[in-house]
Order: sequence, then C-alpha cells, then structure tokens
Amino acid sequence: MSGQPPGSLADAARWVEEPPKDTGHGRSPYERDRARVLHSAAFRRLAAKTQVHTAGTDDFLRTRLTHSLEVAQIAREMGTRLGCDPDVVDTAGLAHDLGHPPFGHNGEAALDLLATPCGGFEGNAQTLRVLTRLEAKVLAPGGGSAGLNLTRASLDATGKYPWPRRPGERKFGVYADDLPVFEWLRAGAPAGGRRCLEAQVMDWADDVAYSVHDVEDGIHGGYVRLGPLLADADERAALCADVAAAYSGESPADLGGVLVELLADPVLAPLAGYDGSHRAQAALKATTSVLTGRFVSAAVAATRERHGPGPLRRYAADLVVPRRARAECALLKGIALRYVMRRPGSVDRYVRQRRVLAELVAALTRRAPDALDEVFAPLWRAAPDDAARLRVVIDQVASLTDPAAVAWHERLAAGMRAGDGISGGWEIPAG
Repeated sequence: MSGQPPGSLADAARWVEEPPKDTGHGRSPYERDRARVLHSAAFRRLAAKTQVHTAGTDDFLRTRLTHSLEVAQIAREMGTRLGCDPDVVDTAGLAHDLGHPPFGHNGEAALDLLATPCGGFEGNAQTLRVLTRLEAKVLAPGGGSAGLNLTRASLDATGKYPWPRRPGERKFGVYADDLPVFEWLRAGAPAGGRRCLEAQVMDWADDVAYSVHDVEDGIHGGYVRLGPLLADADERAALCADVAAAYSGESPADLGGVLVELLADPVLAPLAGYDGSHRAQAALKATTSVLTGRFVSAAVAATRERHGPGPLRRYAADLVVPRRARAECALLKGIALRYVMRRPGSVDRYVRQRRVLAELVAALTRRAPDALDEVFAPLWRAAPDDAARLRVVIDQVASLTDPAAVAWHERLAAGMRAGDGISGGWEIPAG
C-alpha cells in the first residue's frame, strides 16, 4: 500500500484475523490465497459459464474456467518479470471472473437492468462480493461469512475498477453494502481509484488472453476468416468502427493503419486457409503463442524503461502498455466481436438468454425464500428491505452456471406469460 513496503504486514492482513497455519511448512499468505481460490466452488462453476461461445457447445472452445487459468498464467509470468509477488498476480487472474453470471457479458447486462432497484449488477463488483461474502470458507466473529478471507494485497489485485458506481459509468467494483470491506482493503491506497500494479498486470493479461484466444476459438470454429478483411477495405473500415466504439479510444482511421500492418504480419499467415488438421492447429497455436509473448514483452519492456530495474510491486509503479500493443489487442478483440459474438443467430440467442434470466429473477422473487438454495435462503430472511432481498435473488442467479440457469428456469419459471412485463424490450449490447 502507499507508504508500506512490499510484503508488509498490512499487505498480508486479512479482514478476519485467523490463527497461524502450516507451521513449519513455509507457505506464504499469498500461496494460501491462491489455493483458496483454486479450491472454491465459485471457481469450479466457471467450467460451465460462457466465455464467448456458449459453454458446452464444443470441446475445443474456452469457458470462463479455462480463460481464468490462462489469464493467471500470463499474469504470473508478466508479474514475475516485473518483480510482483507471483502468487498475488496468479490469485488475481484465477479470481477475476468469479462474479460473472450465466451467459457471459449478455447475462451481466441483463442482471444489471434487473438489479436497478438494488444498485445494479457488475461482474467485477460481484467478484468482490463472492470473495468477501458469498463463498464459504471463513466465518466472521458474529457468525456471518467473510468469504475466502483473502489478504489485502490479493483482494486489491482483483480490483479492475476500484470505485463504487458512478453516474453515467457502466463499470464499477463495489456495491454499496460491500463498502466496509472495500474501504478496508483500500486503506492507504492512493486516492482517485488508482489500481495497484498487480491489478494492472491482471487486467492486461485478461485483455491479452481474451483477444488472442477468442480469435483462436473463432478461427477453429469457422467463424473468423481473414480473407474478407484482406480483400475488402470497406470491411476493414467497418471493423475499425466497431473497435473504436467498443474497445479503443483511437479513431477508426488510426486503427485502420494498424489493422493493415497487423494483417500483413507474417505471424498471421498460417491462419489463412485453416482446415482443422493437426498441422493447421499447430500453426494456429504457434500464432497465439507469438502474439501473447509479443503483448506481454511489450508491456514489460515499456514498464522497465519507465521505472527501471528492481522489484516493482503494489503502488511503486504503473504498468506501461505501448500504444501499438493496445491497438493490436483491441483489433483482435474486435474481430471476435464482429465475427463471433455478432454472427448470424446471435441476437435471437441473446434475447432468449435474457428472457431466461428475467423470468428466473421474477420467479425467485415471488417464491423466495423457499425456492432459494441453502446458502441464500437465510440471507433473504435476514435482509432488511425489498432492495436487500432483491440483491440476494440476484446473487443466487449470478452464482448459477449456464446449464443450471436453464434448468432452474424450466423448473420455476416455464410458462410465465410474456405479458408479465419481464421478458421483452431488450437491447442487445455490442459485446
């Protein structure tokens, strides 16, 4: 923390004090944090939560679980090269998506609208809630849950958006009723929502994994073909407009120049004519490895150039990502957006997913607490008002995997009338 040396007692402190463990075994507090996330129920559920493609539709494709493992590996390598504690950045990578609901970002947008009366929904704020309240591991002195009770440093490293909801902003990292633990973990941090270096490393690792691997999945699935981009200037312009609107502060014209050079890069040549053969898969994997290494090395080199040698941790430095690397990464994300997330049939699928969540929230609101599981029913009974009870229902739905959300909907909400005012009028997000 600001004013605290790296590895200080303040960094290793936990919200609820715990007796010493593993005496003589030498495990650090951050190694314990990593193990707690890895063994959590919330982490296991990521195996059946959508990344980009719907979970379970293809054995090759990534889920939130495999994505999180890849983010953790990239973050650990990058953080180690910068001098961060490797287990802190690894823990942040493993944990960063624990709060994501069924159906990926589409489900996140749906729950945000449904949760308006209790302050909205955001996957990163939900991650903090899972880590500090919802996951079963440690009990507070009063008998309530302290979640996994991770160290201050690890909790801070998971915070992509370390601030409450702000007017006009979609991204935030804490709900109002989680402010006490949030203020504890941010004690001593610089004002203004500055993120610690480990959180910045995790965030860039997330962008790198998301951009490179989702394009890999799209090419393997036959959704992404580079031929039209190479041949059609209008298609390139349309892609750059999508990227400028969704992922980048650069103009479409500036992105266009980067895109032309990226498409001409020999590293992408093996992607043309992909046929799914062993040779083609090996070439595709080689391309993803080169791109990942390029983006990681660019950030490490630029950060070292600014901050010099020696270990960099917590608030001693900020991650520096060169403009070119950010633009290339954003363009790859845009390729997945345009050709995978917006492929034919996507709009109808997104509407069905949102209807499932809307009707499920409505059914649980009517039938709580009996319809809630054993974790959430007591929380609903203890809630002081309707907004707090709605938050419990949202927590329940957000915890479900994609298949579980469908099964719960079929059991509890099948046959609900469209005229109930809970299933129409959805605006499909850009991504």
